[in-house]
Amino acid sequence: MQTIHLEVKDDYVKNIIALLNSVRDVMIDKIEIDGDANLKDDPYFYERREELHKLRDDVRSGNMQMYDFNESMDELISELQK
Repeated sequence: MQTIHLEVKDDYVKNIIALLNSVRDVMIDKIEIDGDANLKDDPYFYERREELHKLRDDVRSGNMQMYDFNESMDELISELQK
């Protein structure tokens, strides 16, 4: 007996389970689904993490301009008062 681990895109999990269940008694003894704990709370956890890491790197390297909050708010208030 051998064990196979599959990483399945979220949109296709139901299809894969249906496929595996169709041959369960013939070719498969047991089906187990292990979910990633990070994905239970946030289905886009890994994509969001990569975006945040890139954002942090851009800020640190100076590729992304940072604004002073108080200065920006003062500008906004003066624009709204016009």
